[in-house]
Amino acid sequence: MRGESQYYRGPARHRYAGENDDPYAGEDERYRYRERQAPAWGYWDDDEDAGYAEHADSATGGAEGNERLTGLTGMVLLVLFAAEGFTVLAVRQMLTLHFFLGMLVIGPVLLKLGSTIYRFARYYSGDAGYRRKGPPALPLRVLGPFVILTSLAVIGTGIILALTGPVPGIWLLAHKAAFVLWFGAMTIHVLAYIWRLPRLVGSDLARQAGYRAEEVLGGRAARWLLLTASLLTGLLLAVVTVHLAGPWTAVHGPGR
Repeated sequence: MRGESQYYRGPARHRYAGENDDPYAGEDERYRYRERQAPAWGYWDDDEDAGYAEHADSATGGAEGNERLTGLTGMVLLVLFAAEGFTVLAVRQMLTLHFFLGMLVIGPVLLKLGSTIYRFARYYSGDAGYRRKGPPALPLRVLGPFVILTSLAVIGTGIILALTGPVPGIWLLAHKAAFVLWFGAMTIHVLAYIWRLPRLVGSDLARQAGYRAEEVLGGRAARWLLLTASLLTGLLLAVVTVHLAGPWTAVHGPGR
């Protein structure tokens, strides 16, 4: 009807008397294409385009899925770091286990770094889903790069020590100094985020969920596949390199 909104479309190909024979004359070509591809009735929502980008990472559940992947990986690392910290209490007696666990954590650490950097990139590139999630609190944003750098420093110096063996140099001191700095930063990081882990892990293990969580649960298989792959990568690396602990145990082992 003539009294209705100008955005309402009547039945396809219908025109009123006296209207231009070409109802699309003078319109921008892009909107002409949209008009003809749309249903014969209804409304065109220009905001629909904004939703397309949100599905780019829907394989892992979008922003919510990214948060769950980071939380799951963090839970695994918390267990591994606790075990590694236990070996530090008697490192001479558990040097081989210390080496093994140090290599094992590399896979999950890289996965957590990847998921965190990915969230950072999507947020600052203006992705709607990640913008709605918002950034971490300012103190944690400042702490984040320090956690990343000290984590890489501990792992990097540890790998160098494994490859070079117990030869004179600065790497053992650098490894110890990096560990002290990492431990302080990681303690604050864990205390800030540990209260979220039960919710994130529990919701990802749930068998049923409401409609709102359907897309997030749809990415659960991909998240667990990534986590499993990171653990297997670390395990393979640990098995392949554990023999490098031999020279160290010969020098610093029990009774040395």
